[in-house]
Amino acid sequence: MVCRPLLLALLMCVLTAGAGAAQSAAGMSCPGCALEGANYKRADLSGADLSGARLMDAVFHRATLFKAVFRGADLTGANLNKTNAQLADFSDAVMPGVLFYESDGSRANFSGADMEGARMQGARLLQANLTHADLGRAYLTDARLDGAIAANAVLAGANLIGASLARADLTGANLADAGLIQARLRGAVLRGADLSGADLFNADLTEVDLTDANLSGARLTRAKMRGAILDGAVMTKTIMPDGSVHE
Repeated sequence: MVCRPLLLALLMCVLTAGAGAAQSAAGMSCPGCALEGANYKRADLSGADLSGARLMDAVFHRATLFKAVFRGADLTGANLNKTNAQLADFSDAVMPGVLFYESDGSRANFSGADMEGARMQGARLLQANLTHADLGRAYLTDARLDGAIAANAVLAGANLIGASLARADLTGANLADAGLIQARLRGAVLRGADLSGADLFNADLTEVDLTDANLSGARLTRAKMRGAILDGAVMTKTIMPDGSVHE
């Protein structure tokens, strides 16, 4: 394990990998460290640099991760439930199956991160950067993604029931077979997005830009679509708001 600066960072690594009491490791620098299964429960890791670290199955429950850097880190199976991860950097991190329940990742950077199957129910991801992130089959029920940038993100099969994505940028995103029942997408941009087979029952699509989007086989029953832009949208066998099937 390599920690920088060596003596101070090594001490911080030992402390934070221990009992996980509410200790402070703010500003610690431990890039590339091997910290599998480490316990940072309730720890203050504000501004810490753990880029490229191996943090598989690590516990960050209720930790403060404000502006922490996890760029390229391996967080497979890690527990980040109820953390404050505002403005944190998770770009290109490996995070399949990560637990992020009711955590706050507002304005955090998740661009290029692998979060397939992540458990993010009730998470706050306001204005977060999810560009090219993989959230396939992720659980995002009741999550807040208002103003998020998720261009070209993968959300295929994701559970977004009751989620709020108002004014989110989902240009080119893959939302095939996603569950968007009662989701709130008012003013969102979904230009060129793949919504084939998606379930948008009773969703709010007011003033949504669906230019060139693929809505084939999608269910729009009772969806609110006032002011929605559908220019060039593919709607083969789409179930319309009134229950009719578009041919």
